[in-house]
Amino acid sequence: MAQESPRQPTASEIGRAKSPRRSAGRVVGPIAGKALAYLALIAVSVATLLPLVWSVASSFVPLNDIYKYAVPFSWHAFLPTNFTLQAYQDLWASSYPRSLFNTVLVCAVTVVAGIAINSLAGFAFAIFTFPGKRVLFILVLITFLVPFEVLALPLFVIINTLHLDNSYQALILPALANGIVVFLFRQFFMDTPRELLEAARIDGLGWFGVYMRIVIPISTPVMVSAGLVLFLSQWQAFFWPLLVTNSPNYQMVQVALSNFSGQYVTKWNDIFAGSVIATIVPLVLLLALQRHYVRTIARTGLTD
Repeated sequence: MAQESPRQPTASEIGRAKSPRRSAGRVVGPIAGKALAYLALIAVSVATLLPLVWSVASSFVPLNDIYKYAVPFSWHAFLPTNFTLQAYQDLWASSYPRSLFNTVLVCAVTVVAGIAINSLAGFAFAIFTFPGKRVLFILVLITFLVPFEVLALPLFVIINTLHLDNSYQALILPALANGIVVFLFRQFFMDTPRELLEAARIDGLGWFGVYMRIVIPISTPVMVSAGLVLFLSQWQAFFWPLLVTNSPNYQMVQVALSNFSGQYVTKWNDIFAGSVIATIVPLVLLLALQRHYVRTIARTGLTD
């Protein structure tokens, strides 16, 4: 009797036999990729946060103990063993509170007036057609590409000629018109449906009425983003306030921090304490308003 030859497995059976290994490989690959991504994010976060944690911890130690555990490095640098509030008491007794008030006031006025001025300019560039519009818009874009140090001397001559030095006007006026803010408003307004604007015009609204009653109420995201740009530009300003004011009555917070660095002694604990306070305000604003800011930046450049 003839012996039967063994049956060869079919292609489907081979595929079923290999499928567990193949599916396991498909699962392990994405998991390994995610694990590596998370490890990279953790490493970057630690490298970013460690200097900040050390700065905060150093604001609660005496001046002589700041570098005691830094060289050689020890974990005590992040956990103060000799805890003190002396640096914050020094700040309160100095001109720092006045500088903080000046900075908040200048930032608030700049944000409110800057949003009004730049939004009107962005509305004009987005809606109207006039001779030289493209050339003028390019010039506006160029203004935020030019380093401020190039413009500082001409601006100082103008402010000095107008006798506005050592005043809030000198700190506020040059920061009101901002090219990047005009660009943000223009891009946002170009997405506004023209049918809505034309319907408002047919109902009898003038262009300023359209701007106030139709455009502004729907512009919350771009107004938040523009306000953050204007606020941060003023909050971080150092060179211009140092150049245009020499009176403690108009000193800004970044200039006040530099006063703790002297020719022979640098009060690092006071500098760290002042930096912590100067960081809290913009950090809170960014965390609270980041949703609107990211949404506006994501839309920027989508409109031609």
